Amino acid sequence: MSRYTHYNACVRVDSSAPTRLDLAGGTLDIWPLYLFHNRAQTLNAAISLRADCTLTESADGALQIISDDTKTAARPQPGSILDVPAEHRLVAHLLHFFKTEGVTIRTRSRSPVGAGLAGSSALSIAVCGGLARWHNRSFSPEALINLALNLEAQVIRVPTGTQDYRPAMYGGIAAIELKPEGIMRVPLSVDPEDLETRIVLAYTGQSRNSAINNWAILKNYIDGDHELRILFDEIIDVAVAMRKSLEARDWQEVGHCLAQEWALRKRLYPSVTTDAIDALVTRVLDVGARAAKICGAGGGGCLLVFAEPDLLPVVRREITIAGASVLEFKIESDGLRVQAN
Repeated sequence: MSRYTHYNACVRVDSSAPTRLDLAGGTLDIWPLYLFHNRAQTLNAAISLRADCTLTESADGALQIISDDTKTAARPQPGSILDVPAEHRLVAHLLHFFKTEGVTIRTRSRSPVGAGLAGSSALSIAVCGGLARWHNRSFSPEALINLALNLEAQVIRVPTGTQDYRPAMYGGIAAIELKPEGIMRVPLSVDPEDLETRIVLAYTGQSRNSAINNWAILKNYIDGDHELRILFDEIIDVAVAMRKSLEARDWQEVGHCLAQEWALRKRLYPSVTTDAIDALVTRVLDVGARAAKICGAGGGGCLLVFAEPDLLPVVRREITIAGASVLEFKIESDGLRVQAN
């Protein structure tokens, strides 16, 4: 559940939000794609590779943005807060919306840049939650999600998906049901340990830009690509089947669904996969993994590998031999955390 609450005035605010693993149904969460399909839903799990934000009073009254990830800083001038390098643009836009002055904001992410784990969405939730507390403004969880989603879209200039912000806000394992009357998060009855002990998360070392693939898919769909419409219907069928399998603890079927999801997703757009990704998938399947799929929009980032617990050491070793990195994580039951001092 979310730990976002309303506090009194403070001199320091620490906030953090989890990233996520997308299990099935991704891309459908981009408006208006889900409106054209019945039973549209995505499945995801919040993980402990969190995005963190710290707000403190500036000693000299100036505004300063520090990114521990890029090891860069910016000091926007009054009246030109948005005139910052690209790596600080999202944070600067959020500061501008909240009319923030006289603070130092420091951000960091425990997931690699371009990992496909919704790191920018988690950062948006963490910063919005921290700034709301700093300014003593109260938002409901859904209102804060809508704010973070819309402000990020203004920065990246393309539609954003809706699924990424809900793990960041609420944590846990859930289905995100996408309906004309609204978006509904439904927690799934799944033991987090049962799931996380069957997953290895591998960072390929290739960063990717989700906006490129997602925008191309959306454009092709709206332009009338009939094959895409059929593919999304099939992706929904897989998401529905995986949801049932997860709650039934039918891990063999979960692996089968993940394999189907990846086979369908690769057909959405050519750059969803690469030769390097395909080679890594082949390697882990050859040593006994049940399935593997790229996280997020593809083209790089992280590979989710699904295998029985006793095979995880072999899978990890094969990933390392292939030159990728294993990322340690836990499934997070908590979403946004905000603490004021």
